[in-house]
Amino acid sequence: MSGHSKWSSIKHQKGAADAKRGQLFTRLAREIIVAVRAGGPSPEANFRLRLAVQKARDANMPLDNIDRAIRKGSGEGGGAALQEFILEGYGPGGTAILVQVMTDNRLRALQEVRNAFTRHGGSLGESGCVAWLFQSRGMITVKGGDRDVEELELKAIDAGAEDVQQSNGDIEIYTKPEETEAVRKALEAAGVHVDSSELSMVAKTLIKLEEKPGLQALKLLDRLEELDDVNGVYSNADFSPEILAKHEAEAQSASR
Repeated sequence: MSGHSKWSSIKHQKGAADAKRGQLFTRLAREIIVAVRAGGPSPEANFRLRLAVQKARDANMPLDNIDRAIRKGSGEGGGAALQEFILEGYGPGGTAILVQVMTDNRLRALQEVRNAFTRHGGSLGESGCVAWLFQSRGMITVKGGDRDVEELELKAIDAGAEDVQQSNGDIEIYTKPEETEAVRKALEAAGVHVDSSELSMVAKTLIKLEEKPGLQALKLLDRLEELDDVNGVYSNADFSPEILAKHEAEAQSASR
């Protein structure tokens, strides 16, 4: 599939080993709360909630936290109402960026996202400026290891997947959004261990970046991911392995 960006895999790897586990669970809880408010508290009748709960389980979120989020989404426990919206902007090198926001303070979230763009060579745009460059897809991730990729690809296509891509040792399987759950179940029934599944916004085409704008774009994407009110970041930037490695080395050096 055109539009796959290796940065998506990098951020998943970072998330898996992230010390900010509490922040991860907070984001997952927000997804569950918003899903409940949009479609009700029954996972059986709410497709989006089923995916949100599965995503939380994949991240080893405690069942008590999941149940608490469902109850909160149903109106128990009070708290400020969450708003969900998408912000769009441009990154270094003319790249397109979508930012999924879930927040109890719209103005705060807007200001923080705008500041991140401005400080890292980008600019926040108007609604609709880059959304047309992306399409909604289900994304199922399987650890590569010594796995026979061709065999897995055949299993995925048989299960209803549209495309299979390799990235940084992971295998990413893309589906229609509404078929994500069915494809995951079919893969698991075929003996495939699924690492995670979620809905994603995938770029239709990618922009290959040179080193300087590439490193700047990665810093912007990382900063957006760090914001508490941000639940997802999607870009059409494509980075070479050399740029990704240099960014990783710089990030590790800065954290020492």
